[in-house]
Amino acid sequence: MAREGLGVAAALASSTLGGTSVVATRSLMGALDPATLGVFRFGIGCVLLLPVVLALRSPWPPRRDWPAVVLLGLLFFAAFPFLFNASLAHTTAARGALALSTQPLLTLAVGAALGAERLTPRKAAGVVVTMAGVALALGTGLADAPPEAWRGDLLMIGATGCAALYNVWSRPFVRRSSPLSFSALGMAAGACGLAALTFATRPAALPALEPAGWAAVLYLGVVGGALTFFLWVFALGRTTPTRVAISVAVNPVVAALLGVLALGEPLGWPLLAGLAAVAAGIGLAATDGRRVAPAATAAAPGPARLP
Repeated sequence: MAREGLGVAAALASSTLGGTSVVATRSLMGALDPATLGVFRFGIGCVLLLPVVLALRSPWPPRRDWPAVVLLGLLFFAAFPFLFNASLAHTTAARGALALSTQPLLTLAVGAALGAERLTPRKAAGVVVTMAGVALALGTGLADAPPEAWRGDLLMIGATGCAALYNVWSRPFVRRSSPLSFSALGMAAGACGLAALTFATRPAALPALEPAGWAAVLYLGVVGGALTFFLWVFALGRTTPTRVAISVAVNPVVAALLGVLALGEPLGWPLLAGLAAVAAGIGLAATDGRRVAPAATAAAPGPARLP
């Protein structure tokens, strides 16, 4: 039980830090473009994770898996952060985090559609409740939202879809290596992909940021990149994936509160009601009544490939 509790605590800490990263990203919009911000966040995160991988002697993915690992890294550490960062240029931190919090349920839906996981009636009910909460929060109270908020909401849904696909497709490759080395290699691929996009569209030059801006960039790299992912992997090694995933509900709560305190963003009743519905839907889907095997004891899958 102590091991389980430690895993849940690490997952909650990871999602809490994720909420602060949403606000830090929102504060940098306008000063940095989405691709450049992603390069800094995951480039710093990769540099910090690599010594941990080497110190722990974590096994690297087999050579035959490297092409798929790189493609998955581009999906999760390039396409996802690009859409994520672009979203927060149009919408608020709270609304962005609320849309992002549907990631566990979208993962269930994608897994069921691809035949990787059974979507039970209770899980389906959780999906419906959560999506209703998102619709309530994003579809009402538009007077309190930025004029282009709907663009940001759509971009964040696209980012969440990338994360859901990554969650389903990456599982067999992670099991054949280690979560830490898999994440480090993926971060390297994503940071290189975003750097190539940045250099192809503008001259290579350091952005002109105030000290507070560089502090936010450093925070995103150290905390939002390396530490958040380390805690997530730490949690997956000590409790079930479902218990880890449900902690994402903490993310929009933290982002909403910090958005109000740090950025002066509005927090009306539709957003609060949507937050409550998202939390209820995730809880409904996660308490499915079926025993979920911990990741460490799950049966090793056979060879897998990207569709």
